[in-house]
Amino acid sequence: MAELTLRQTRARASVWLEWSLVGLGILALLVAPFFVYSIFLMKMLCFALFACAFNLLLGYTGLLSFGHATFFGGAAYFTAHAIKVWGWPPEVGILLGVVGAALLGLVMGFFAIRRQGIYFAMITLALSQMFFFFCVQAPFTEGEDGIQGVPRGTLLGILDLNVPMNIYYFVLAVFLIGVFAVWRIINSPFGMILRSIRENENRAISLGYSVANYKLAAFVMSATLAGLAGALKAIVFQFATLTDVTWQMSGEVILMTLLGGIGTMVGPIVGASLVVGLESALATSNFPVTIATGLIFMVCVLIFRRGIVGELYARLLDRVIGARH
Repeated sequence: MAELTLRQTRARASVWLEWSLVGLGILALLVAPFFVYSIFLMKMLCFALFACAFNLLLGYTGLLSFGHATFFGGAAYFTAHAIKVWGWPPEVGILLGVVGAALLGLVMGFFAIRRQGIYFAMITLALSQMFFFFCVQAPFTEGEDGIQGVPRGTLLGILDLNVPMNIYYFVLAVFLIGVFAVWRIINSPFGMILRSIRENENRAISLGYSVANYKLAAFVMSATLAGLAGALKAIVFQFATLTDVTWQMSGEVILMTLLGGIGTMVGPIVGASLVVGLESALATSNFPVTIATGLIFMVCVLIFRRGIVGELYARLLDRVIGARH
């Protein structure tokens, strides 16, 4: 009984701590464009949403994918082409990118979930590289030049996205909707089953759950949200290039998630902010960004075994529980 009470206290304290951080984060993001360059903030939000989407698969389902750049970059290409070439409004272009990413996730996931562990990761990497070479040769991607000069347009025929404040708060709204979708998924009965699959897949099978179907559904959901992040990035920066579909981009989102802390809602956001901020700070220096990122990653692995936010949660929860007892 004492162990159960301690577990309940830890769970309640964890929820309180997470919601406190979320509230402070939202408040900071609302006032941030008055003090920080809006393009930097929007880049951070796009990659934070990308990391949250990836964390849904790795942190809550236990599946490590090396091919998530396919959905991020693929959606960017679909959205950029639809808006620039076909003249579609931004909201419809984003919808096309999201649907395209979901379909790519369905195809890739159908083949990948048949294997586990490193084999799953290698299949996603191989399929991602196939899509990369497709983007190199496909006419609509414009090869190594990419799709440039994508017009931002007018949202719903009312909101001019060329105005910095308008597009920032639009990106922020979509980001919050995407993060809420992740939170709702992992706190639903479906999310509980995903966690059981992560913890003990054989036991989930013995309970009668179709594990393959749940894995595929989680994969498609993660791909869809990653595509939403990629579609937003295409509109914010007004281009889509091969950089968005390379395996390095998949590695970068893995790094963001691990730095922040897998299996936490706030962790991927913190990790993405750290990596994007580091890239921006070192962009004008002669010091290689990859070396700096690698050094920080090594330090975090050695000191923060559960990631920055994961370790913070653990230490604060211990203090809160210790104070109550």
